[in-house]
Amino acid sequence: MFNIGDIVEGEIIDFTHEGSGVLKVDKFTIFVKGGLIGDKLKAKIDNIKKSYATATISEIVKPSEERVDLEFEIEESKGGIPLIEYKYSKQLEWKKNKIKKDLEKIAGFKDIEVKEVIGMDHPYRYRNHVQIPVGCEEGRVVTGFYEIGSNDIVDMTKSILQPEVADEILGTIRKWINQYKIKPYDKKTRKGILRHIGIRTNRNNESMVILVTNGNRLPYYKELIDMLKGKKVISIYQNINKSNSSITYGREYKKLYGVDWLLDYIGDFRFNISPNSFFQVNRTQAEVLYNKTIQYLDLNKKDIVYDLYCGIGTISLYIGNQAKKVYGIEIIKKAIEDARDNAKLNSIDNVEFEVGKVEDIFPRLMDKEIKGNKIVVDPPRKGCEKEVLEAIVKLNPEKVVYVSCNPTTMARDAKYLVDNGYKIEEVQPVDMFPHTAHCEVVCKLEKE
Repeated sequence: MFNIGDIVEGEIIDFTHEGSGVLKVDKFTIFVKGGLIGDKLKAKIDNIKKSYATATISEIVKPSEERVDLEFEIEESKGGIPLIEYKYSKQLEWKKNKIKKDLEKIAGFKDIEVKEVIGMDHPYRYRNHVQIPVGCEEGRVVTGFYEIGSNDIVDMTKSILQPEVADEILGTIRKWINQYKIKPYDKKTRKGILRHIGIRTNRNNESMVILVTNGNRLPYYKELIDMLKGKKVISIYQNINKSNSSITYGREYKKLYGVDWLLDYIGDFRFNISPNSFFQVNRTQAEVLYNKTIQYLDLNKKDIVYDLYCGIGTISLYIGNQAKKVYGIEIIKKAIEDARDNAKLNSIDNVEFEVGKVEDIFPRLMDKEIKGNKIVVDPPRKGCEKEVLEAIVKLNPEKVVYVSCNPTTMARDAKYLVDNGYKIEEVQPVDMFPHTAHCEVVCKLEKE
């Protein structure tokens, strides 16, 4: 029907889960990078699969009425912020509708109340952790995010996603790379030194820098330390990643300078963050998310709560003071060590953390007659393992609050719980990732 290089014309009607525009031509689906809902455009087909094609814009014939003019310049790849030129209120509206569609399509729920998405007053510079690839283009070093659907780095010196102090740090590291001729990693030859630049920034604009290298050697790092001093960089780590996978960070970290942790806050709670800790990238919206979780749990001092997939214990500690006891479970050993340290940091002594697979530890605790009456789950994008859902049903708690970064798997898991005696009371989306197609969701389920 179509060939690579063909020019097609039509109107963008939707977004994909990555944020590309969806175009229908003769009932065939074409994903257009940069296309916004309402754009009437011409697009050139780049690739063709059995059920869809991908394309790039060749001409916007008539822009969407919701396309906005930005008051600032964008250097970075729009692959990381594909909806940046789409009116923010319309982004929130689309995310709400997508969640409603997921609930209906995946789980068959047609009458679930999905609240309006809670957005940000200033939806920029919200990321407190960025991972910036380093590469080479026509003989010069480039740093920036990948273009959507490719391994091509779009060179940038600053990002609208990260705090301004991180822009300054990136500029200094670029200067160091060029001054000392630090070789970027080449995926094809698997040679070169520097693979990624990680920058973590806390509420006080203090930063931790993580340099991901292809081996143990990092030349001229002492010179970089001197260059970064005075820029509120309080910690510098080298991460060693010799694998040929797409994973950014390897397992081995070497501290080159400064303190072990970066201290950050969610609300009034303090968290020591190590270089490999998972911490919500948007602390402003994380506070909104956790407050909604507390509201849905409706806690009192008699409650025993399980926090499944607890990470470094952010939710566990956030709810700890309002419950009798909280048990947090997480597979990553270092995260549990951080969680225990953070409990001490916040003087919370009624939270207990267990390391291991949730599907193993959770049933084992129940076998010890530790009967929780309320549960929080915050699983990875793939959702809960079936054994975890089965254990929840067996425990028979009065409330389950499901926190998710993937409404599709949340809908699937919620269906299992509904089929086993629970009712969805309310779904609250929180815009944790403005200008992307992603959205965080809090789902309140109660025993019928």
